[in-house]
Amino acid sequence: MKKTYLLLALLLGSAPLLEGCFLKSMAVDSIADSLAGTGDTFSSDNDVQLVGEAVPFSLKFMESVLSATPRHRGLLTALSKNFTQYGYAYVQSRAEAIADDSYKDSREMKLRAKKLYVRARDYGLRGLATRFDGFGDKVRKDPKEAVAKAEKKDVELLYWTGVSWMAAISIGKDDASLVSDVPQAEALIYKAYELDPDYDQGAIHDFLITYEGSRPAMMGGSLKKAKEHFEAALKLNKGEHASSYLNYAEAVCLKEQDKACFEEMIEKALAVDPDKKVSSRLVNLIMQKRARWLRSRMDKLFVD
Repeated sequence: MKKTYLLLALLLGSAPLLEGCFLKSMAVDSIADSLAGTGDTFSSDNDVQLVGEAVPFSLKFMESVLSATPRHRGLLTALSKNFTQYGYAYVQSRAEAIADDSYKDSREMKLRAKKLYVRARDYGLRGLATRFDGFGDKVRKDPKEAVAKAEKKDVELLYWTGVSWMAAISIGKDDASLVSDVPQAEALIYKAYELDPDYDQGAIHDFLITYEGSRPAMMGGSLKKAKEHFEAALKLNKGEHASSYLNYAEAVCLKEQDKACFEEMIEKALAVDPDKKVSSRLVNLIMQKRARWLRSRMDKLFVD
């Protein structure tokens, strides 16, 4: 961490030179490596608002460094992941929270979230292209063929590229340029699942709870599969991720209009101790904030 802070301090005073020879002469890849590995600083924080205010600067700074080393796989991966997480935690979630009071503002925030997801997707595609030339074009033409040669070391990029793409599709259902991209996003996520189903303590299972549970059966969705992914996620994260309970509550309990199930999952999400697993502290706090919001809206979510 000391190395990262020193590099940040040095570069902050050199911002006007980011595009010139000065930065390039200072072992740019080493700097990019440090920036790509700073995620734990945010993920272990206990102040949701503070991180929300800090992340935009961090992202723009990473983009500035990337301009000097445009094929840095680690930095491209970090940008794909962080833009996705920021878009959901601080933009889309806020848009949903204010929808009842201001449709116009909510709509504008959702459009912004979509742009952030598309940016995250594009960084992910660039990252995958560092190993597979022309990946962006190939995945649009033949998704399964494009991911066929991917290996376990590609799982993180496959996952975050697929998730950001799917998030953009979900929030941009009226965008003609996105609605037909489901097979591409799906191919990335399921290839990641095939290569490493236990990735990041069940992160892919967590996503698939929502994906399998939210789709209609006629489009391939399955509540049975969603429940299986829920059980697998809990086994891998030992019940210490509030997101698993929350995803199940929204994708399964709510869809089945099972109010008792929904309440149980919300309470279990809120019962998770954010301080028990420091590496997941911030995400748990964000998910618990959403859990409290959902609990406050139960009269609108369920028909008695």
